[in-house]
Amino acid sequence: METLKLIGAIIVLLGSIFLFLGALGLVRMPDLFNRIQAGTKASTLGTMLTLLGIIFLNPDWTGKLVILILFVLITNPISSHVLARAAHFRKIRLSDKTITDQLADDGVEEKEETNNSKE
Repeated sequence: METLKLIGAIIVLLGSIFLFLGALGLVRMPDLFNRIQAGTKASTLGTMLTLLGIIFLNPDWTGKLVILILFVLITNPISSHVLARAAHFRKIRLSDKTITDQLADDGVEEKEETNNSKE
């Protein structure tokens, strides 16, 4: 029983480290798009590791925590994608260090503008 608690505590600590690094990424990244990516990837992994560690600490909560892990796994990447796409179409400025803009390169903006002008 003590080994499960030790494993759970280590996993929770790893999750906390990822959450801290995600918060640090929000401060250090140069533009909105990089901040979204840093925050989402680190917070998704950090939250999932923390919940997994809690499963080891409280095995009675396994069902509920697995549902939470699945919810985080599905919703975090989708919401960050939607936020980044909306910011791109609102013409939020990219960092000067950005090399390529794949949405602009694919002509997605022109398609959206022609669809909006037809309405």
